[in-house]
Amino acid sequence: MPHKYVICPKCQTQIPITHKIGRKPLNIGVKNICDALRDSYTVTQAAKKLDCSRAYLYKTLKEQGKSPKTFTKGGGTEK
Repeated sequence: MPHKYVICPKCQTQIPITHKIGRKPLNIGVKNICDALRDSYTVTQAAKKLDCSRAYLYKTLKEQGKSPKTFTKGGGTEK
């Protein structure tokens, strides 16, 4: 894998980037998401409980073919 470089603004030399920049990917299991949704009235409450975004919950459940509405207390019944 070729190294990526950043140019130093003062001396104009190339500095290799040897580590990942940014946040580590979340790894919250579907079971944990479903449990948090069952204990919450909204997706927002579940996301706050899990310390992640609402979009992450929707994306993870969509990959499993599920909808958050079926798990929340305010939603319908699970099919």
